[in-house]
Amino acid sequence: MKPQNRYLKTLLSTPLLMQMVLKVVTIFQKMSYFYSQQHQKLNRHRIFLKVLFLTSLLICVLIGQVVSAQTPNITTLVEQGIKNYHTGDFFQAIKDWQEALNQDKNNPSTTAVVNENLARAYQQIGENKAAIGSLSAAIRDYGAVQNIQQVGRMQSELAQVYSNLGQPRKAIALLCGQLVEKTRFSENQPSQEIKCTPESAEQIATKYNDERGKIAALGILGEAYRLIGSYNQAIKYLHLAQQVSPAYDFLVLNSLGNAYKSRAQLHELQANSAKQAGIFSKEKEFNNKSAADYNQAREYFQNSIKLARNQKQPLAEMRGLLNLIQLGSQTNETKVIDDETFNNAHEDALKLLKDLPDSATKVYGTIDLAYLQRHSQGTSPFTYCPTAMVSSDNEALILLKSSVLTSNKLQDNRLQSYANGALGHFWECRQDSKQALKYTQAAIIAADKNLSAKDSLYLWEWQAGRILDKQEGKKEEAIASYQRAFETLEDIRQDILTAERDVQFDFRDVVQPLYRTLARSRLDLLGVGAMSTTGYAYADEKRAKELSQVVNTIDALKLAELQNYFGNDCILSGLNPKQVGELLQDNSVAFKNTGFLSSIILDDKTGILLQLPNQTTKFKWIEDSNQEGTNKIVRSGKLQKKIAEFRTGLIKGEEQVNYDTTTAAELYDWIIRPFAEDIKPETVKTLVFIQDGFLRSVPMAALYDSQQQKYLVETYAVATTPSLRLTTPKVRDRSTKKALILGLTQPATIDGKSFDRLFSVPEEVDAVESIFPNHTNLIDDKFFPESFKQKLEKTTYPIVHIASHAQFGIIPEDTFIVTGKNQKLTISQLENSLGNLNSKLESVELLALTACETAVGDDRSTLGLAGVALQVGVKSAIASLWSVNDQSTSELVKTFYTNYRDTGISIAEALQKAQIRMINAKNLPPSEGINIKYDNPVYWASMIAIGNWL
Repeated sequence: MKPQNRYLKTLLSTPLLMQMVLKVVTIFQKMSYFYSQQHQKLNRHRIFLKVLFLTSLLICVLIGQVVSAQTPNITTLVEQGIKNYHTGDFFQAIKDWQEALNQDKNNPSTTAVVNENLARAYQQIGENKAAIGSLSAAIRDYGAVQNIQQVGRMQSELAQVYSNLGQPRKAIALLCGQLVEKTRFSENQPSQEIKCTPESAEQIATKYNDERGKIAALGILGEAYRLIGSYNQAIKYLHLAQQVSPAYDFLVLNSLGNAYKSRAQLHELQANSAKQAGIFSKEKEFNNKSAADYNQAREYFQNSIKLARNQKQPLAEMRGLLNLIQLGSQTNETKVIDDETFNNAHEDALKLLKDLPDSATKVYGTIDLAYLQRHSQGTSPFTYCPTAMVSSDNEALILLKSSVLTSNKLQDNRLQSYANGALGHFWECRQDSKQALKYTQAAIIAADKNLSAKDSLYLWEWQAGRILDKQEGKKEEAIASYQRAFETLEDIRQDILTAERDVQFDFRDVVQPLYRTLARSRLDLLGVGAMSTTGYAYADEKRAKELSQVVNTIDALKLAELQNYFGNDCILSGLNPKQVGELLQDNSVAFKNTGFLSSIILDDKTGILLQLPNQTTKFKWIEDSNQEGTNKIVRSGKLQKKIAEFRTGLIKGEEQVNYDTTTAAELYDWIIRPFAEDIKPETVKTLVFIQDGFLRSVPMAALYDSQQQKYLVETYAVATTPSLRLTTPKVRDRSTKKALILGLTQPATIDGKSFDRLFSVPEEVDAVESIFPNHTNLIDDKFFPESFKQKLEKTTYPIVHIASHAQFGIIPEDTFIVTGKNQKLTISQLENSLGNLNSKLESVELLALTACETAVGDDRSTLGLAGVALQVGVKSAIASLWSVNDQSTSELVKTFYTNYRDTGISIAEALQKAQIRMINAKNLPPSEGINIKYDNPVYWASMIAIGNWL
């Protein structure tokens, strides 16, 4: 075998060193770049950086340093470890190197090298925490012997581990020392120049003229910025890496291609968001940007392939070919890759595959080619059965079998797991359950061996569950498999959802279906008679346990959705470690007289769970009592249409003299009436809704009880929360408060979208000022992001009232508040401004947004509304689901705050009383000064209470 690049070949001069390098090169050919299968298509360039950017760096680490051990025995142990690592026996390699450490703990020149190698072995078996410890020790030891150049290199390697674990900000701190915070949709702005700190990996490499160290630092730095969505910064650093040395251009070009591809996908998402918002000029602009980035990505991939081919780098050439092919398969609408180019690249990859040495790249490349589609769905092929693969069934089967054989030769558990799982999926899609289970179980065993591949284990457990469920009819065994998949995914979900969030379909197509499948399977099992075979008492106990598991699954789904939407794990910083059932055993005032209604939307039906403190959970499918038999179940599609009809009727209600309650009454009968005996108003005073999907977009307060001729809010105070585990219900002193009041009366234009003047804002501001004499206001041109931030830095305001347009889009970057001077306060800016208060004794307790707009017909937009209070760290929020440009808002707000100041009632009750007052508008004396038309729910129903309802 020849060295992996010409630069190394000219660098090395002695046979001993050449032999050692050749061995290490072989080792790194065997390194797996697999991190998370469902992100395989988007992430492989990141792992390619891990293997190839660092290969030259890591080889140099061993040169002249392994042989520097102080005793022959230590030298022998280190060499044995290298041999065992080479053969894939990573556990024995760890044992050898640990023993070497124990023999000479006080010699940093020895322990530095051993810790460095230990870190790589730990990464091979998935022990990333141990790898971090070993790398940190290596940095310490290299620093002790003043080998600062090596300190920089180890910092780069440690940064790569953090980046792989979904902590790119830590990676950036090691690589550069400081972070340029930018939203991922600011690519139209020039990237900011940044000077790295002297102790950072990038500056160390610069100081010591360490070419390979600098390329590694810049390459990983670019990747880390890509992971946090700052694509301009990512591209900038990759271009800087390209300038260091042309010898590595094929690596950098490949990474640049993926960076441009990711940015193109983001522009597609942004164009879709603009389309839904009706901003067609922006839609065209972003589509053009997307096409340009896709074309740039294609050129970089093609150039990378050409250079790798010229430099006799078959692994790099294969990686480039696969990236080019996947670009063509995922961009069929824009036609970035023509059919001839696509077919030629496919043929070249198949030819090259035959000559590749056994390696991780060969295994993954073989599987990619087996499952290749010309027009893919843009997600993992293991979550559905591809129907238009480029290869025939026989060709695909040959490729998949060869990947299993290669993985067995390499004796790499992760590769074996992935190859067997892929072959098992092939048989699953061909309805051969025997073969499918055989290979899927082999994949599970390989993945579960010492937990070396937890990031693929959940996929194969999920796959086994599907086979057992749909093909074998073994429901309980299937549920057990689904549950194991769920628990494994919960362990690694935070890393998955924060490590790669370029586009949102990853979550919807890979994570979300597993949660819903598990919940559905448990709920379906509750409907069969088998549970009563051992007696009713056991059946009731079993039923309660199953429902508890369903609640935990649904709650985990909602947490995952929020985390995925906001693209970071800050939303979960206040997560209560107790499960929902444990929380509801709390006898405090927080849950007294309160009922919790959670919804779960499945493909064909929707379920509602009722939870009451210290009582058994109740569950019912939404049914239409006017229908009979199987027709009683309300299909989810029908429910969604009814919900859309309900929302449309509410918004357009002002056009009617009297609001038509027909749809509101029908939904009441479907959702509330089945639980009427459990939530009698004598014992239940407040209903808290934890909604799913499209049910988030409508106010439950406006459901209508046709029997009592009352709206729901006339019987119960109503609130909503994304999750009980993210809510801290607590009664607070509201007698004396300072308020920061922000408002906009002028028309504004943001990103090409016009926002009308809010004529009633002055009256609304006056009303809030009269209730909170200790206030500060920023109105119109005085209200802009920087002024807002400055006010909060000087003073803590428990009440922040914002009377301005607020838009909640399908992506966080389209979620903002309109300010003066045609500027916008983004959700990130709001979070940063309010988040600075967390360390103070007082913080914002109530955030009010009174002129919101959510994207019609998109359930993701309401995630922004439901999660905004949690994301910015406030205790409670009131916000509107749609904007009502009328004096009714100021009337409602004034009454709410008056009630809010009364510490004897909860926030939900304060809003309830304000809404009931408007419902009774026609019955109030003229002295109340309230317009009689305000009894129409269009004027009062849009306002909802979020978070802490007390």
